[in-house]
Amino acid sequence: MSIASQYFIASVQENKPFAPKKPIELYSSQYFAACTIGGILACGPTHALMTPLDLVKCRLQVKPDLYKGIVDGWKTIIRTEGMGGLLVGFGPTAVGYSMQGAGKYGLYEYFKYKYADIVGETNAHKYRGLLYLTASASAEFFADILLCPWEALKVRQQTSYPPFARGTIEGFKKLNAAEGLKGFYKGITPLWGRQIPYTMMKFASFEATVEFIYKTCLSKPKHEYNKLQQLGVSFAGGYIAGVLCASVSHPADVVVSKLNNLPEPAPGQPKMGAIEVAKELGWKGVWRGLGPRIVMIGTLTGLQWLFYDTFKVYVGLPTTGSTPNDNDNQSKIEEIEQ
Repeated sequence: MSIASQYFIASVQENKPFAPKKPIELYSSQYFAACTIGGILACGPTHALMTPLDLVKCRLQVKPDLYKGIVDGWKTIIRTEGMGGLLVGFGPTAVGYSMQGAGKYGLYEYFKYKYADIVGETNAHKYRGLLYLTASASAEFFADILLCPWEALKVRQQTSYPPFARGTIEGFKKLNAAEGLKGFYKGITPLWGRQIPYTMMKFASFEATVEFIYKTCLSKPKHEYNKLQQLGVSFAGGYIAGVLCASVSHPADVVVSKLNNLPEPAPGQPKMGAIEVAKELGWKGVWRGLGPRIVMIGTLTGLQWLFYDTFKVYVGLPTTGSTPNDNDNQSKIEEIEQ
């Protein structure tokens, strides 16, 4: 049995009220498919629900004097654009982050399993923090390729007034006609700069936080708590991870918003890149909207881990994150650590 199955994910053979008749075999195609579906359910709906908050955040990043704050932004949008104005960007957000979630979670589980087998049992356990960071960075690199076109459309819709397009399909056609493929991927580099550190922090800090909660804050090993209690730990660990994620990735998030809202340059004039945009914003400018984003990302990440682990429990898999006391491999782990 590989190190991943011993230390990172508990046995699926325990009794579960929602387990399927035939348990999913760890690291089979069914297992990775389940994690991929879980990622879609975790990311698509949660990001879409945050559209009203994300809308104000993006507009403040581009035009800091537009609103006095989140509530003022909502009031102004409702007054000038109607209730529907709060959902500008909902379509590309739902589609884009569903696709990103599939890659993020599915590939994270895959890379974590593969890298653990490559480095071997002892090293995988000893350097598990580095393993989480490497697996999550690899997964996010590919997930962002799926996300980037939809993120470009979302930001264009949210930061232009009147809105760039009335709907997702119309916006997709307009952006493609105006700029072609380059228009969808001109923000890929700063998107990687935002999302890869974000995801590395998200997964590594979540795994570390869950381990800390079970080992330090609670009185019993993980496997002695029921699934509902374990899901509570997943939400708490996710929220803490989200606060850290927001801080790490915020400057790149501001650059992405600004970059995707730049007007087309005059003939013969070069387009501004991410570095030029960052210089123009300055140190203070790249931290615009951090407060709203901490609230948004903290809640978002907590809900994502809750949804993801709830789906895993539903299909008969254990919640994410474990500690040495979670299973029957305690003696073997102690032997490794000596």
